[in-house]
Amino acid sequence: MRDVIKIATLALAIFAGALVQGGRAHAADIRTAVVAGGCFWCVESDFEGVDGVIEVVSGFAGGSVPNPEYRDVVRGGTGHLEVVEITYDADVLPYAGLLRLFLRSIDPLDTEGQFCDRGESYTTAIFVNDDREREIAQGAIMEAEGSLGQNIVTPIRDAAPFYPAEDYHQDYYRSNDLVLTRFGPRRKSVAYDLYREACGRDQRVLDVWGSEAAFAADHL
Repeated sequence: MRDVIKIATLALAIFAGALVQGGRAHAADIRTAVVAGGCFWCVESDFEGVDGVIEVVSGFAGGSVPNPEYRDVVRGGTGHLEVVEITYDADVLPYAGLLRLFLRSIDPLDTEGQFCDRGESYTTAIFVNDDREREIAQGAIMEAEGSLGQNIVTPIRDAAPFYPAEDYHQDYYRSNDLVLTRFGPRRKSVAYDLYREACGRDQRVLDVWGSEAAFAADHL
């Protein structure tokens, strides 16, 4: 009887160890990517529905001012871009696949901003954490250039500190909180839809990418 208990205890220990190791291996594949694609509300909205994405946070990166506020960034002079930090499971969504979707959800031919939003803070970028990511990003851009037959102007930049935007910017596209618009008080989700349509984001993405466009068809 004592031998049976020992064997059972040993089996449980091995099983528990395998679970721990499996959990650690999986945790090592949870990564983050920071990209700038114009209005961070829109990029957050697009990627939160992608299989393999765990969380998307709107924020700022690339500038010299610590802990920037939204009004300062859009005013200019901070060097920061509107970005999103995407936490994803690389087993489900490889980095190359994430960047392929990203490039096809923006206008990578525009150096002055995105769609109706103009200025430095709305320009595009891919922030990479290491040489491996840089190589993958370069490959994604080369593939995109091959598809378009034009030069991609979206730069690859070294990783920079990420600063989350104010709480009222997070999940803006699905919030039921009221906000004052030129049409009067509207739920944020409604205001977001009105903004996205008026800004022409999705139509321009379709014009650039055609059948390869990501997300745009969902909004038209």
